[in-house]
Amino acid sequence: MVFGGILCTYKWLLFGLIMLDHQHLKTRQREERESHSEGLALRVHRALSWLQRSEKCDDEDGRFIFLWIAFNAAYAQSIDADEHTKAQVAFGKFLDKLVSLDKDDALYKLIWSEYSSSVRLLLDNEFVFKPFWDFQNGHLTEEEWKAKFASSKLKANKAFSSHKTAEVLRVVLSRMYTLRNQLVHGGATWNSAVNREQLKDCTAFLGKLVPFIIELMLDNPQTVWGDALYPPV
Repeated sequence: MVFGGILCTYKWLLFGLIMLDHQHLKTRQREERESHSEGLALRVHRALSWLQRSEKCDDEDGRFIFLWIAFNAAYAQSIDADEHTKAQVAFGKFLDKLVSLDKDDALYKLIWSEYSSSVRLLLDNEFVFKPFWDFQNGHLTEEEWKAKFASSKLKANKAFSSHKTAEVLRVVLSRMYTLRNQLVHGGATWNSAVNREQLKDCTAFLGKLVPFIIELMLDNPQTVWGDALYPPV
């Protein structure tokens, strides 16, 4: 839903519809932060700061990067080996934790609401599928990457129909991670027409997912979220 030019996330509560934007979440965080552990307080504070910046951004490239930083601030653990593999494992474990805490099944409902639009489009887009680029770089054959692509889409569809929320999110976020790498490592031009479609789809979904994640973290302050990276000294 668009409000004031900003794509916003809404959550149905007992007494009506609550908009999950930076303002709502920041107000809640200020009211509750004294009871938060240092790790949770710093993760949420940082994630909210980048969510706010994304809401003020007027281009898809910047908005996606700011949203990814917000997501990263929420889940990040120390990474000292292969970046891609360690990042996939880290946010996979984080998603498992979120789903186990999601008693209202809000994450699955979010995927359901987006499945016919941004989620399905991401799953069908080979340009955010890492093996496609492995093929372009000569590391896989055309037959191999296409087989992996078909298998990945089938896996996501089966996970969705089986209500395996974390598994669906893993597949979707792995697509987004490929786009993140393209942008952050200089593999794309700012405002390029080539990647508009995937940027639009990634930003649409991530812009709704990040507020839900922050809300879940605030709902579960007693959960061990781990120390935040680079704490202030």
